[in-house]
Amino acid sequence: MIGGVLLRQLEYLVALARERHFARAADACHVSQPSLSAGIRKLEQELDTAIVRRGHRFEGLTPEGERVLLWAHRILAECDGLRHDLSTMRHSLSGVLRAGAIPTALTAATLLTTPFCERHPHARVSLESLSSREITRRLGEFELDIALTYVDDEELGAVRTFPLYEEHYLLLTPRDGEFATRDVVRWDEVAGLPLCLLGRQMRNRRVLDGLFAAAGATVVPAIETDTVSALYAHVASRRWSSVISHAWLHMFGVPPGMRVVPLEEPAHPPQIGLVLADRDPEPILARALLDVTDGADVRGTLERVLARFLGPAR
Repeated sequence: MIGGVLLRQLEYLVALARERHFARAADACHVSQPSLSAGIRKLEQELDTAIVRRGHRFEGLTPEGERVLLWAHRILAECDGLRHDLSTMRHSLSGVLRAGAIPTALTAATLLTTPFCERHPHARVSLESLSSREITRRLGEFELDIALTYVDDEELGAVRTFPLYEEHYLLLTPRDGEFATRDVVRWDEVAGLPLCLLGRQMRNRRVLDGLFAAAGATVVPAIETDTVSALYAHVASRRWSSVISHAWLHMFGVPPGMRVVPLEEPAHPPQIGLVLADRDPEPILARALLDVTDGADVRGTLERVLARFLGPAR
């Protein structure tokens, strides 16, 4: 029964009750007065009840008309809600975004996935922790839509890259450690500490090994692990130090009894960013994630976290 004609008739009734004048109600509905009057009569016929008290001018609604008016407000409000909901579904993406991230960038992923899900409530995200080599393979085989990894990795192949931030490296060391009070520490100095680092199979470790080598040092860590969480668990014992990315502070912070000290900045810091396979058309959900990066301000957020842990004096 609730078709387009009935909804229009209910709109006429609401306008008439509000304006209390047939001509003004017709103007508000952008119709002629005869059309408005005919619409209300049609509504009375369909409901088989008198709605309007008629005379030379509008004299109000009948008791039945007042009840119909209440329902008219309710029905029109529900229809507006329905239209809004359908509009949201039409303009909001759905489906599953298949994303991968290297373990060292997972801590920053929430800065993108959270605004993505807020903007597209009907979409879901499947986020996997993967090595940079596995990311390259799965992008090439269309098993991933997008990934968060090193964008300057020569092994990436044919991909589109969207840099987000540069990695800043920090010495995470016991508060009473040898270099804990320094403003900056050199790579060759860190090489001599008892260290816990990520394993050599991970791109982050290969980057660090290159930076140690450039400083003329070779590092032999006491403990190697393949997850950032396990690294933090060991360092939190305050028996070891580590070299961490500033992005890790966003999730893990600094364990009690430890502090962070900046390492000498390399000439060309590695860049972390989003990559997707260089193909057309690009995955719609991948483009949607790229669209939220400007507002997310990943670089700025991580820089502010870094400043907070280094303190104003540094």
